[in-house]
Parts: sequence; C-alpha cells; structure tokens
Amino acid sequence: MKRIYIPVYLVLMLAFVLCFSTMAQEKKVKSVAPVGTGAIDGKSLFEEFCAVCHGKDARGGGPASSALKAAPGDLTQLAHRNKGRFSESKVMAVLNGDAPSSAHGNREMPVWGRAFNDISSNLSVAQGRKHALVNYLEEIQAK
Repeated sequence: MKRIYIPVYLVLMLAFVLCFSTMAQEKKVKSVAPVGTGAIDGKSLFEEFCAVCHGKDARGGGPASSALKAAPGDLTQLAHRNKGRFSESKVMAVLNGDAPSSAHGNREMPVWGRAFNDISSNLSVAQGRKHALVNYLEEIQAK
C-alpha cells in the first residue's frame, strides 16, 4: 500500500512546483503615476509615454507589451482601419479616455490626455501636448 502513495505524492509535488513556478514567472506591468515632462513635441511625448507598450515604431511591440492581456495596437494603421482617413477626433477621444476601445479592455492603457492635464499647471500646455501627440500619430500613418 505504501508503494502506491509514493508515486502519488511525487506527482502532486511536481504539479505543485510547476504551478507555483508558472505563477512566479507571470509578467506584470507596474502602474505608476505620471511625472512632469518638459516634452512638448509629439515624437518626444510618444517616446516618453506610449513607446513602452506600442514600441518606438508604434507597431505594438514595446517592452511592456508582452505583460499586457491584449497586445497594443499598431498605431501606424489607424488611417488604414478607418477607410484610409486618419480621424483626429477619434484618436483624441481615446487619448482622453472618452471613447470606449475594445482593445483597451479594462483600461490597461493609461489615459494620457487626463494625465497631461494633471501634470501640467497650464491646461493650454496640456491641450497642446495632446494635439502634438495626435499630429505625430497622423504623421506616422502607413501609406
């Protein structure tokens, strides 16, 4: 009878170790509050706030992308997915957190438009940053 228990115990221990090691390897993205920035041009803002998930090339392969539940979108394809037309108002709505986006699921993407308002003492500077970021996204659209 004891010989039957030894393999059972070994299998249970192995299952426990495998389960525990898988949990330990799970990637997490630490959410932190935004800090002030001196950047005002769209490319610098993108690199500082967006590239960690969307990648420097805006195609979705940033260093934090593998830890997210849904892969970040390819931002160079926004116009293509909108019948060849870049929609500044749609992009601004997503940036501000005003538009639902199935790709963002439970809002893993920080709402940078609101963050720009919070980190700037001047709302016109915050608005300028948002427009600079949207203009940069329009510039990098795939042809």
